[in-house]
Amino acid sequence: MDFLSGILSPITSLNWEVIAQLVLLALIVLAGPAVIVVLATRGGDL
Repeated sequence: MDFLSGILSPITSLNWEVIAQLVLLALIVLAGPAVIVVLATRGGDL
């Protein structure tokens, strides 16, 4: 069982809050250009 805990210890020691914040930040940053691309392809105005 020590073998499994040795493999899982780096995964459980990760700071999941920081990872979640970085993922959400990336989604927010990518949402802006995505809206521009969608509007440009549809030929729409704001």
